[in-house]
Parts: sequence; C-alpha cells; structure tokens
Amino acid sequence: MKFFSHAFLALSFAAFTASAGPNPVPFTNLPTATGVFAPTWQSLAANYRVPEWFRDAKFGIWSHWGPQAVPGEGDWYARNMYLPKNPNYQFHATNYGHPSQFGYKDILPLFKAEKFDADAQMKLFKRAGAKYFFALANHHDNYDCFDSAYQPWNSVNIGPHKDLVGLWAKAAKQEGLRLGISVHNARSWYWWEPAHLSDKTGPLAGVSYDGNLTLADGQGKWWDGYDPRQLYCEPYKAGDKESAAYIQQWVNRTKDLINKYNPDLLYFDDQHNRFERFGKVGMEILPHFYNANMQRHGGQLEAVAQIKSFVPSVTNQPYLLDCERYIQANIYSAPWQNDTAIGDWFPRRGETFKTPEHIIHLLVDVVSKNGNLLLAVPQQGDGSLKPEAIKILEELGDWFALNGEAIYGTRPWKKFGEGPAQWSGSESEKRGGKREPFTAQDFRFTTKGDTLYAFAFVWPKDGQLLIKSLASGLSDYPGTIGGVQLLGRDGKIKWQRTADGLKIQLTGQPRSPSTFVFKILPGK
Repeated sequence: MKFFSHAFLALSFAAFTASAGPNPVPFTNLPTATGVFAPTWQSLAANYRVPEWFRDAKFGIWSHWGPQAVPGEGDWYARNMYLPKNPNYQFHATNYGHPSQFGYKDILPLFKAEKFDADAQMKLFKRAGAKYFFALANHHDNYDCFDSAYQPWNSVNIGPHKDLVGLWAKAAKQEGLRLGISVHNARSWYWWEPAHLSDKTGPLAGVSYDGNLTLADGQGKWWDGYDPRQLYCEPYKAGDKESAAYIQQWVNRTKDLINKYNPDLLYFDDQHNRFERFGKVGMEILPHFYNANMQRHGGQLEAVAQIKSFVPSVTNQPYLLDCERYIQANIYSAPWQNDTAIGDWFPRRGETFKTPEHIIHLLVDVVSKNGNLLLAVPQQGDGSLKPEAIKILEELGDWFALNGEAIYGTRPWKKFGEGPAQWSGSESEKRGGKREPFTAQDFRFTTKGDTLYAFAFVWPKDGQLLIKSLASGLSDYPGTIGGVQLLGRDGKIKWQRTADGLKIQLTGQPRSPSTFVFKILPGK
C-alpha cells in the first residue's frame, strides 16, 4: 500500500487561504415563522395538503452534488474511505494518502466546481422536461453547499468559494422552475463515526484518522481556524443520543436555508421519527417552512416537504411521502414521489447509466400511480455533466415535446394500467423489487378532464394493439369513444371498440422511440 499525495494537492493548499476561518454564529434558536401550522403532528396534518402545482408538475431534476463527487468513486465516499475493508479506503490511500494524514476534510479544497454553469444546466434541465429542480444543501458529510451562517465548512469558505445553492436558486427562478432543496445532515453525527477510529492492523495501526483532530491541531495548516469537530462531529458510540447543540445546529442550518432561498420544496433524507427524536426544537422545522411559505405566497400554501415515512398517529399526512428508488404497486391514495438517479448518487467511474427508455418507462408507471418522479443527474467534481448524461436529458426532452400533455397536469384513471408487466417495490430485484419488461399487451393510463391517455411501450410487429380495459360494456369506461389519436402524428388511425377491447391498427413507425401515447376522446 502506498501513502502519498499528488503534487497538485500541495498547490491547492497553497492557493487556499483560510488561516482565520470564521466561527459559526452562536447557537441561539432562530425564530419560527408563525401562522396556521403549529409544531405538532396533529396541527400539521389538519392543515396540510399537497399543492396542485406539484401534482401537475410530475417531473423534477435533482443536482445531488457536493465534494464527494471529486474522487469519482460513488455514494458515501466520505464515510467509506475510513473503512479498511471498503474499496474506497484502498482507493483513497493509493490516490490521496492514509486517512490519518489526508482525510476527507482535505478533499474539500479540491472541490473547485470550476466548470459549473448553473444557468446553462438549468436551461438543459428545463429542456429535458423538468418542472421543478432540487439542489443538495448538504449530504451526510456535513458540508454545506451554500452561504451557511451556522457551518463554517461550506462552499463559500472552502472549495468553490461560491454559494452553490444561491446560484442554483437564481437560475431556477430565471427558467421558471420551482426550487427545491435537499437536507441530509441530520444523521451526520453517527454517520461520521468511522472517521474517529484507526487502522487495527498494518504500519499505522492505532493512529487515529483525522476525525479526531481539534481546532488547535490546525495551527499553521491550510485549515487553520476551522474546527474539524464542526465537520466530523463529536465522537459517536452506539446508543448515544444527539446533543442539544447538535440538534440546534441542524435546526438553525435548515431554517437558514429556508430564510435565505425561499424554496417551495424541502427534501429530508429522513423518516418522521427523526423529527420526534429531535424533540420540540426539531418539530419547529415543518411549521416554519409552511408558515413562511404561506407568508411569501399571500396566504396560499405552495410548499412541499418530502419525508420517507408517514406518521402512524394521524390520518391526513402532514407532508409528501418520498420513496427512494421504490415504486408503488398500485395507485396510491395520496400524492407521492419516487426519487432515483440515472446512475449512482455521486459519480462513479465506469458506471452504466439508465437508458432514456428505462427512465420514461419508470416515469409513466409512477405517474399512472399518482406519483411524481425526481431524477438525480450526478455532476462531476468540476461541476460539469458527463456527455452521456447530457444525451439522456436531451432525449427525455424530445420525448416530452411529443407526449408531455399526457403527463403534465394529469391524474390517475380508475386503474393504473393493464398487462403482465408489473413494476413495484425496490428498484433492485435483489431486494424483492419487480421490473418486468413491458410487452405489446402492457398499457398505463392517465386522465385530464374527460380525456384518457393510454401509454403503449412496444410497437407491435403486426401493427395491432388491443386495450382490454376499454372493451364495450365495461364499467371503467361506460361512455362512448369519440376518437383516438396518436400523439405526435397527424392524421387518423384506425380503431374499433368491441367486446374484447379497443382495437387499434397502426402503420409505419412511431416518432417516439419509446413509449407512445394514445389520446382517447369521449363521444358526444
């Protein structure tokens, strides 16, 4: 094993001047916006409804981006580099140095974002069909990608020297996309536990990793004035509970985000019990978000908070259910969201991205079940997108240009679809998820007013399709059919409604390479 640092690392440190890094603002509790929402599940549930704009939007894009993009070794790099049995440990030791000598904090100055262009990328995201956009404020690594008043380890002080969330917010506003911000640092305390350990074997056995460094250890170093404990948190032991100072910092950082950038969407990489665990102070976050949002929108609630579980003690849920890489089996009674990425959450060398066809199939299945799709597009450490990612986004945009009316502003039909293929559960079949390939017998449905849209996934070789759910005499569609159109194609198509179903005769080839849509109009 080799322990060394490249020459460019030393140059990065020399160029970085932080000898008098700022201390965070004292942990006084930021005020909570007042209004109809109080800090109880009962008050939140009684007053919250998912706004219609979100149900109409259907598709968002997420920049899940931060310093962990620099190594190009995928998600959770910051933690995994301290785990000797993890491949990230070996990669880090070989390319940067042993984590006792060159830790994650030393990756931060390498996060330059020198090719980052928020305006150009937001135009691309809009062209790809997104109606809302999410910026990552912080990951479990506890580094803030914004001008943070409560965390000195942030992108304005260290790394890009840019307010990344602020640049994203400005670009989203210019393009007319709703702004979302994702918050992942509530679990940073125990997530960082390995950084406080050491090797158990080898030449540096027993030498603490850099998570145990203190403010005094930084004297004369590039990070002079910055306390590593504010990044890595205090040492954690199993069973420990978060300190009051840790909870207050999390609350203040989140309120700071809301107050500075006025998002309409706020994503928490947590479940409802995290807020309960953080007590009265933690329960202030949602009412602050909702009340502040109503004040900004003239008394109308436009806010969408997204959490990964529901509160069992209330009937009406006080936020949107977010399902990470998970698909509902049927039409869900409440609006929900599937969040996924085109590859890994952070860029990984040599990874294979989802195809546009796969993403479109996923989108259609989710929307047919009363959901939205949030798609993460991983950026490189320099802020650029891989050419393959750009191509995927452009192809999605082409598909939306032809078929977007069957997605935006729609609601579920009486049934989400028909056919043998079922998509449900985890994206991973190893975890029990189902993702069977679509056939010419598979359809998904959405509605808008009296119009029904039927999505087909395979262009039949003989040109014949049969939608059994639209057979004459069935209660699902009791009225008459006045016309059938193929989106993106001019002219009439041949169709006939029989006791077997709606028979459609196609000719030629589809303009859309995947997932074409029939617009079914009611009879007079």
